Amino acid sequence: MLKAVILIGGPQKGTRFRPLSFEVPKPLFPVAGVPMLQHHIEACAKVPNMKEILLIGFYQPNEELTRFLFNAQQEFKISIRYLQEYAALGTGGGIYHFRDQIVSGSPEAFFVLNADVCSAFPLAEMLSFQKEHGEPNSFVILGTTANRKQSMNYGCIVENEETNEVLHYVEKPSTFVSDIINCGIYLFKPDIFQHIGAVFQKNQQDMLLEEPTNGWHRAEAIRLEQDIFTALAGQGKLYVYKTLSFWSQIKSAGSAIYASRLYLNQYHTTHPERLASNKEGRYILLLFQLGPNVSIGTGVTIGAGVRVRESIILHGATLQDHCCVLNSIVGWDSTIGKWARVEGTPSDPNPNDPFAKIDSETLFREGKLTPSITILGCNVTIPSEVIILNSIVLPHKDLNRSFKNQIIL
Repeated sequence: MLKAVILIGGPQKGTRFRPLSFEVPKPLFPVAGVPMLQHHIEACAKVPNMKEILLIGFYQPNEELTRFLFNAQQEFKISIRYLQEYAALGTGGGIYHFRDQIVSGSPEAFFVLNADVCSAFPLAEMLSFQKEHGEPNSFVILGTTANRKQSMNYGCIVENEETNEVLHYVEKPSTFVSDIINCGIYLFKPDIFQHIGAVFQKNQQDMLLEEPTNGWHRAEAIRLEQDIFTALAGQGKLYVYKTLSFWSQIKSAGSAIYASRLYLNQYHTTHPERLASNKEGRYILLLFQLGPNVSIGTGVTIGAGVRVRESIILHGATLQDHCCVLNSIVGWDSTIGKWARVEGTPSDPNPNDPFAKIDSETLFREGKLTPSITILGCNVTIPSEVIILNSIVLPHKDLNRSFKNQIIL
């Protein structure tokens, strides 16, 4: 029997996702038409002998999260539960805090997935790989290849090329270590808790020797990457399974558009029913043109002559006649007026580099807003015949002119 744990973080983790995370927890933001988490849950539910999926985070339980869990259980016919942390405990501390829930029922192994990644999720392949490599109680990291420069933004893995054992692990090194990076998806045996427990005991001892602080929970704040993988590397316990399938982080709204493109491309084989077709006839195409890589929410109104490309249009939005939306996210219930243009600058990886990843762009560079996708928050109104370029518009704004490279508060 197997289980899966999805680490969903908490409210302060979605800061680079604002203003979209004001309306919905980042893990529930729709990517390629469904909540980000649904891609993870669907992949886990497909694994044979998967009995339960646990979500761990420190979001307050709310109606939206509860409704999502109920619907996901109904759709995928699997037990899904949310376990709320009392504080941010880190990637290792969260699973250690709820270890009794994870090992309940004696699973032979369990997956751990970070919620802010987009992937083909080769979970069955990781299971087969674990059975073929190393000792029975070995652990597996999903890895992929990045280019030399970008690799330093991730956890870097040095492997034995013959056995795939992880010989050395460094999180975000200052110099080049390896072009194999950590994808944030792991396969553990219950033995992992012995290793996390040893770090917890050491943290407790270290705290006894220090001056008292307000960080009373600090001993349980444990990071899988820095605290566990670094120590396990080279001990014959940790292995890397390298995937050639797509993978990306989803740290910012710009990366959500890129992730949406990757999932939409996958839908051609996994979910063709989610994709619009041109079979309705030429009349529809004359009314407006959508695509490539456009996701349209429910209740969206699109007028004649509208052009949308590389964008996410959220529930209830209205795109009036002849407006143009490129590389943008249009928030819930927002309106774009006639002949208006809403455009952003894509932050795509270098298309000429097969190992390039999307950059985690900073919001500002040299005191100026970094050109990126345009984001309209909830209930924003764009008047007719204006241009909004490379800007972020906070919710409930009624604009009256054009803007470029600005955050509109």
